[in-house]
Amino acid sequence: MAPRIAIPVPHSGDREYAERALPQYEEAVRGAGGEPVRIELEQTPAEVMRQMERCDAVLLPGSKADIDPQKYGADRHAKTAAFDAKRDMVDAVLLQDAYTTRKPVLGICYGLQSLNVYRWGSLVQHIESAVNHSAGRAVAKAHTVEIEPESRLAATVGARTVAVNSSHHQAADAAGDGLRVVARCGEDGVVEALEGTAPGHFVLAVQWHPERSVNDGAELAESARAIFRAFIEAARLKHAQLAKELEQHRT
Repeated sequence: MAPRIAIPVPHSGDREYAERALPQYEEAVRGAGGEPVRIELEQTPAEVMRQMERCDAVLLPGSKADIDPQKYGADRHAKTAAFDAKRDMVDAVLLQDAYTTRKPVLGICYGLQSLNVYRWGSLVQHIESAVNHSAGRAVAKAHTVEIEPESRLAATVGARTVAVNSSHHQAADAAGDGLRVVARCGEDGVVEALEGTAPGHFVLAVQWHPERSVNDGAELAESARAIFRAFIEAARLKHAQLAKELEQHRT
């Protein structure tokens, strides 16, 4: 049985955007051998939790929203977008369960920022840089990132430097509790990836969009597919562990 991956709908206020963005994450999950499970944002926390209890891992996708800066003790920057309280609530419920039961977590773009703030980290609200971090879909390869050699990410993609797309104006600042910076933009030092420090718990977050690159040219597709394969394999192992625990409980 394929591991079930909880994916919140990207945004509560713009369904057209959400329906355009979400299928790419779902297709990337299926391509790596997982079963995506949409988590609607109009639910109560209890309803979200009931869905999450039947899932093996969490994928936090991108969003057109920004995190409320009050959550990390900052005043709002003029360029900070409106926050999405419903998405924030769903992310928090999913992450609470993932951390309590050590289910794998993959954060992408806004998902990295959501994870970092959930773990009491902070954000750069608006990147001022010569590098175009908001290149968007029109630019397949925006810049390169430098990866820490002893990181999970480096082992996953098999390289110290990878080319990435880019579509963000915010980034992690101080890493949250139990997270560490494992990649930065080689040109300006902006944080591009975080991963968990707890042994045996797969937690990885990247600031770029690998779901957009799994079917692109060889350079970007190879690392993008590797990220999803590693995530789904971790979810598969968690599924087997949960199934074993359930069987032991029944007997």
